[in-house]
Amino acid sequence: MVELSLGVWVFAVAVALFAGVVKGAVGFAMPMIMISGLGTVLSPELALAGLILPTLLTNVWQAVRGGLAAAFASARVHWRYIVIALVMILFSAQLVAILPDAALFLILGVPVTVFAISQLLGWRLRFPPSAKRRAEIVIGAIAGFIGGVSGVWGPPTVAYLTALDTPKLEQVRVQGVVYALGAITLTAAHINSGVFNAATAPFSALLVLPALLGMTVGFRIMDSLDQEKFRRATLIVLAVAGLNLIRRALM
Repeated sequence: MVELSLGVWVFAVAVALFAGVVKGAVGFAMPMIMISGLGTVLSPELALAGLILPTLLTNVWQAVRGGLAAAFASARVHWRYIVIALVMILFSAQLVAILPDAALFLILGVPVTVFAISQLLGWRLRFPPSAKRRAEIVIGAIAGFIGGVSGVWGPPTVAYLTALDTPKLEQVRVQGVVYALGAITLTAAHINSGVFNAATAPFSALLVLPALLGMTVGFRIMDSLDQEKFRRATLIVLAVAGLNLIRRALM
């Protein structure tokens, strides 16, 4: 903490602010932006520790922005997806030492990128009501499995909600519920691992304010978008996220 230069601090705050804007506007991508940005000037462990509190608190805010009743209602609608994803996170987290990160990032990044770009080019993936349960089980299991071993479960969740043509406020709220539960698990895991400790927690805490300020701006952007513009913005961010995962796999 003491050894960080003023330039590094300014850069870290800017990354948190930008990540908050994007998350507020489309509902996801904060961990990927922060770990990619902070990782360019900090050690991987400090970069990971830095995103823990901003991610946790912004996800909770995102989940309850429309009120606790609305958050519980959204959770009830998608409870099967949420439960399956969380169970798979707990299961696959035990495989971290076995599976190579590069393979996992590639497995996730390629289909996410193909899905997002194909949707932007006009192809529309939709699930009929009769297939919703199967989609919840399959995509929830994929999201949870990848999330447990890589810490990234946002893109499959967004792909699932986009394919269901979920209204933007509902989509952002459901993402908040899923990510908040995942962030709680992530925080506990890294307290246990020692990444999040008395030395790194203050750095993470100081990034909370710019992240929340960014979220405020992002929410205003999201509120001003109609459903189709929101969908396109979400797909663009999803495509960038997928390409970044492929980059991480290949590099």
